[in-house]
Amino acid sequence: MSDFQTYDDRTKLWHWLSAGVIVAMYLIAQIIDFFPRPMRVWPISTHVALGLTLVVIYVARIQWRLTKGRKLPAADAGLIGLAGTAAHYGLYALIAAVLVLGVYLEAIRADNLFTLGRLPSIAPGNTDLRHSINEWHGLAANSLLILAGLHATAALYHRFVRHDGVLARMLGR
Repeated sequence: MSDFQTYDDRTKLWHWLSAGVIVAMYLIAQIIDFFPRPMRVWPISTHVALGLTLVVIYVARIQWRLTKGRKLPAADAGLIGLAGTAAHYGLYALIAAVLVLGVYLEAIRADNLFTLGRLPSIAPGNTDLRHSINEWHGLAANSLLILAGLHATAALYHRFVRHDGVLARMLGR
């Protein structure tokens, strides 16, 4: 496989860092309620810190993609290619939605991060708003994981059924 058939190293780095951080954040979110209240500060703080890390990764990824990232043609033509392109844009949109809602939720909740202290809440005592934003954040995150799962399934389909090298574009050298 030539260099022009694979994504550049930085594009691959942003892709896999994004995937790893998103999975880690999702797993942490699923176990927060298992911790007793005084101990929840640690998984919540870790989730928030990873979220802020993902904001930086996401911005850098978009900037790289729009300026210097290697652009490859769609893996498939026709409606399947269009569906793949739509899925990629959907992933970008859902990541943005999860991040914006997460930052907004944290601005409302004003959690005590790593027991270092709290920022002031933009809506102190507004539990209805907090619950509503939390629901939207969770819905966006679940939608992101579903679409990412379909994305991964499509990549594995290309690798093991079609044997066409599409997965190698994000793995190969």
